[in-house]
Amino acid sequence: MKKRIILYSLLLVALSTSFVGCKKSEKSSENVAKTNENGLPILNPLQEEMPALDNNYCNDKKLRIDAYFHKVWNKEDNVSFLVAQNGRVLYENYNGFANKRKNELITATTPLHIASVSKVLTATAILMLVDAGKIKLEQKVTEFLTNFPYPDVTVLTLLNHRSGMKNYAYFTYDDGNWDRKKELTNEDIISVMNDKHISLESKTDTRFGYCNTNYAMLALIIEKVTKLKYPAAMQEMIFKPLGMTHTFVYETVKHKGNVSLSYKGNMDLAVEYLDGVYGDKNIYSTPRDLLKFDVARYSPSYLNPELLEKVYHGYSNEKKGQRNYGLGIRMLNFEEGEPFYYHNGWWHGNTSCYINMKKEKVTMFVISNKYTHKTYKTKQLAPLFGDYPFKTIDEREE
Repeated sequence: MKKRIILYSLLLVALSTSFVGCKKSEKSSENVAKTNENGLPILNPLQEEMPALDNNYCNDKKLRIDAYFHKVWNKEDNVSFLVAQNGRVLYENYNGFANKRKNELITATTPLHIASVSKVLTATAILMLVDAGKIKLEQKVTEFLTNFPYPDVTVLTLLNHRSGMKNYAYFTYDDGNWDRKKELTNEDIISVMNDKHISLESKTDTRFGYCNTNYAMLALIIEKVTKLKYPAAMQEMIFKPLGMTHTFVYETVKHKGNVSLSYKGNMDLAVEYLDGVYGDKNIYSTPRDLLKFDVARYSPSYLNPELLEKVYHGYSNEKKGQRNYGLGIRMLNFEEGEPFYYHNGWWHGNTSCYINMKKEKVTMFVISNKYTHKTYKTKQLAPLFGDYPFKTIDEREE
């Protein structure tokens, strides 16, 4: 009888301890600081552990992904490639040269230019500022950038590419609009729009038009609100809190000649006058660092539910809504099942692909600094994890 009482008491203690542990875990999640010492919102690592994956399941996926990788990519390619689920890396592979002349190979810690996948991170910084009450989606851009020439453009229409603006890469290239021997900056874009009377391509918020100028302007808004240059703001708000130690925004004075090169075939591509503009591009990172970023955005403390819903709402309705653009994310919508979330990138010889399968918590990052369309085929791995109507490599060959 005494033994039963002792065992029962021990069981109660164990249960109470476990419940206290759960409460502590919940409190630690709730009490995570959402701002740093400077009052800026920060993206914290996910505090709650994601469900563990069975080792047999992981080994099976690894074998299948490896077979895909070696069918698509070859030894002549340059690529950083990673697939993860529930924050656990299922497969990664690194191949080719960061700098062929110096015989520098691409490794897990080699930052590569992620091109327009940078927009996902820029949008995240803006949304964090919205969530913190420092910006409103409906605010006019002129409230932040007083010399901005289009009075109807809002923060929201920059995020969802409905501003109607023209692409700076085109209107600065026109004869007489910019001296292409001089590096263009984000501020210069506004000056050219004013000085050269660059008109809108379409009336604001009447149609979707994917445009790099939108995200170059968002970078300036981040600077205005945080009182930091965009590279420093991204470091404080996202890179540093998440321990993204191999991620940075390219700055010509600091990084020219010290970053991975960009290739087309065996020819490395020269830096040009557009390479100083950031927000739409110019973030260098690794798949492992980007996985930290992806996992952090599952945290309940990331954004309030109403704002998060707007991120994954479609605003472009291309092909009768089959394709859509949210706030810094693309999506494919199907008649049945979950939308497929992703963002691709291309700049010079750099191509990138970010896939975020929210339901399955599967993440894929593929970055190449040697121009190729293979990067964008990665969605063919989606049927390994969920009901997505993409043909696999084998099916395409039949």
